[in-house]
Amino acid sequence: MFKFWGNQEQPAQPHPQDSTSQSWYPPSVVSSPGSSRPSTPSSSSSGSFNYFSQSTPHVSPTEASGIINHLKDKSVDELRKLLSDKEAYHQFILSLDQVKIQNNIRDELRKETLQLARMNLEKEPQIMELRNQCRIIRTTELAAAQEKLSELERQKEEIMKLFSSSSLIQKLQEAMRKTEEESEALHEKLLNREVDFGTFVQKYKKLRTTYHKRALIQLAAKTSATG
Repeated sequence: MFKFWGNQEQPAQPHPQDSTSQSWYPPSVVSSPGSSRPSTPSSSSSGSFNYFSQSTPHVSPTEASGIINHLKDKSVDELRKLLSDKEAYHQFILSLDQVKIQNNIRDELRKETLQLARMNLEKEPQIMELRNQCRIIRTTELAAAQEKLSELERQKEEIMKLFSSSSLIQKLQEAMRKTEEESEALHEKLLNREVDFGTFVQKYKKLRTTYHKRALIQLAAKTSATG
C-alpha cells in the first residue's frame, strides 16, 4: 500500500520544531510550531522573501526577483540549512549580486581613502616646510613690505593734496598775487624813470596777460568745484 503523508504506519518524523528550534530567524520566517509538515521550497522561499522585505523595505522589485531566483532552485534541506545555519545564511547573502556590487564599491572607496591618506602623509614634510616659510615671510618680509606700503600711501596722499582742486586754486591765487606785485613794481620803475616807456609797455603787457589768464583759470576752477 502507498504510504501517505501523516499515515500511522509511516516512521516517526522529527517535529519541525526540532529543526527550527535553533533558528535565529524571526518567527515569520520559520515554520509554525504547530505544523507537522516540513517547509516546502515554495513556502521557504516565500518566507525568506518576506524576511528580506521586512528587514530591507527599500528593496526594488528587480532585486527581490533576483533573490527569489537564488532561492527557488534550492532543495528543502538547503532551505532548512539557511534557516538554521547562520554561516550558511551569511555565505548566501554574500553570493547575491546586489551584495557583491555593494562590497566592491565599499572596497574601492576604502582603497581610494587609503591612497589619499598615504598621499597626505607623504606630503606632510612639504606642508610643514611651506608653513615654516609662510611664518618667516609673515615675521620678516611681510613686515618690511607693509612698512614700505605705508610709506608709499603717505607719499600718494601728499601728491594728491598737491594736485587737489583747492590746492591748485590756492597756487593760482599766489601766482596772481606775485604777478600783480611784479606789475606794480614795474609801474614804480616807470615813474622813477628806471625803465624806458617801450620796455615798460612790452613787459607790463606780458604781466597783465599772464595775470588775466590765471584769473580766468581760477574762476573756471571755482565754478567747476561748486557745480
